[in-house]
Amino acid sequence: MAELSVIGAGSWGTALAAHLARSGHAVRLWARRPDVASTINERHVNPDYLPGLTLPEGIRATADLNAAAGAADTLLVVVPSAFCRDVYRRLAGASRRGAVLVSATKGLETGTVLRMSEVAAEEAPGRGLAVLSGPSFALEVAQGQPTTVVVASADPAIAESVQRAVSGRTFRAYTSDDVPGVELAGALKNVIAIAAGIVDGLGYGRNTAAALITRGLAEITRLSVALGGRSETLSGLAGLGDLVLTCTGTLSRNRQVGYALGSGRSLAEAVASTHMVAEGVPTTVAACALAERAGIEMPIAEQMRAVLHEGKPARAALDELMLRSLKREVD
Repeated sequence: MAELSVIGAGSWGTALAAHLARSGHAVRLWARRPDVASTINERHVNPDYLPGLTLPEGIRATADLNAAAGAADTLLVVVPSAFCRDVYRRLAGASRRGAVLVSATKGLETGTVLRMSEVAAEEAPGRGLAVLSGPSFALEVAQGQPTTVVVASADPAIAESVQRAVSGRTFRAYTSDDVPGVELAGALKNVIAIAAGIVDGLGYGRNTAAALITRGLAEITRLSVALGGRSETLSGLAGLGDLVLTCTGTLSRNRQVGYALGSGRSLAEAVASTHMVAEGVPTTVAACALAERAGIEMPIAEQMRAVLHEGKPARAALDELMLRSLKREVD
């Protein structure tokens, strides 16, 4: 078995560690907080992020990044996008130069609007790079429910190596060489998921939700293709699959934030309702910046930016989307 480490002990990182341990790997799991690491080692639970779930004993948690990363062949990096640059910078000194870094973070860096693999390439050069994305609620992966994802890398050998390492009886990985498409799909769908939550919070029906998801996929695809992705990636697991899951599933934290906004709560109240990060909130700003740079129209993202960061009422944003100038569905 490969030497595997998971960097980040939130819900998604812990879920991946649990799956890998059940698949027979000895897994090191880095937790930023020593108390989280101690609880995982001593009680085999992570009550802050996966309450009520017993974790496999094959996970060895530590708050020492050097200890977690030093011997690993493959490191799955699962931390919020706001902290990725610092973590990758530290991994440059903590990991072996021949190790493979796998980004499982679905977000963009605010300010630079870089994808996480681009941040990793800047901060930890000399490592192989891959990304992992797809329709995958952490709780269901941790429970061992069948899940399929995509592993993308510019190097097919790296993609296939990671595919073999992470695949198991209940977790199937497909490979791709479309790194921009897979990463952008995973990040941008969170913006649409917030809008989907708003639709539900406002009391609109399934007609509205279906329209939002479909048009959301269209604008995600436009931007992804303009930035080097492929349209077929956006119709696959990393695109349509993850979008549908995140827009309709009650476990989606981005949808939960949107639902709270649609129900009349403030952004601060909506974000405080979950102690986990809703990546769609900062990604909305980054998505609009990328769209403006690429000359791409993203009306849903623009309205979400106005709601989240400019104080626009949610109902007014939905009304404005409906009253835009009429046009063809496909250009």
